[in-house]
This record gives sequence, structure tokens and C-alpha cells, in this order.
Amino acid sequence: MTVEIVTGSTPELVEAMGRLIPQLSRSAPALTAAECEALVAQNGVYLFIFRSDESPDGGVRPILGMLTLATFTIPTGLRAWVEDVVVDSAARGQGAGRALVEAAVAHAATLGARTVDLTSRPSREAANRLYQRAGFHLRETNVYRFTGR
Repeated sequence: MTVEIVTGSTPELVEAMGRLIPQLSRSAPALTAAECEALVAQNGVYLFIFRSDESPDGGVRPILGMLTLATFTIPTGLRAWVEDVVVDSAARGQGAGRALVEAAVAHAATLGARTVDLTSRPSREAANRLYQRAGFHLRETNVYRFTGR
């Protein structure tokens, strides 16, 4: 298993986004090459990808999962937020999600982040178990969202 931080858009990344984003959200469109490039070029945003140890055809090991870590500084310090964690349905249950989360948390620590937060719907039971096993604790909080008028 390999987890990497993406430093630039490639056709392989665009293809992986096209395959993974629909597994994450039915309403979010896949990213274009330009949108992938803009995503990974942002300051404070880190896209992690997961590859297995084996390739189905002996060539390039495919991207089987991804996670976005967003960091930002506020008056109380550097914070980090995990978003858009997705593992290809064919690779779930093999440690990809945990490897991605652990890599993101470790990277946030090297940057000096005081906390790492994430949200997950209660219906995503496997994901919630993963986050708890990775050391995240459920907080007593309300999450609000403003979507415009």
C-alpha cells in the first residue's frame, strides 16, 4: 500500500477522479483536468491518493482512493479539516481508508495543526468506525450549513 501527496494533475488523476467522485457523491460532477490542477495548486490543500501494492496488468498501480486535507490559520492556530474521503468500492475493507486518514493526520501534525476535524453522516457506519479507530472522537456539537437564499 502506498499513500502519496499529489503535486500536479495528470491524466491518471483525472481518470481516477472520474471514477471515485461518483462513489462519493451522486450530485458532484467529476473534475476536469483544469479543475484537478487548480485543486492541487491551492495553498494549504493537500490531495492524498492511495495505490495498492499490485497492478492488475503488471503496469502502473491504479489510484484506488483519495482524501483531501485542507489547512487554514485562524487566531487560535493552524487547523486542519479532512474532506472527500473515498475508496473505490472494489478496494474497500483492505486498509486504504485507514492509510489515507493516518497519512493526512501525520501530515497535519508536521505542519503544526492544533486539531484535525472531519464530519461523516451517521449512515456511513464503516467510515465512522474507521475514524474512531484512527483516533477521532465524536464531539458534542451542532453543524450548520448555509446554502444561500
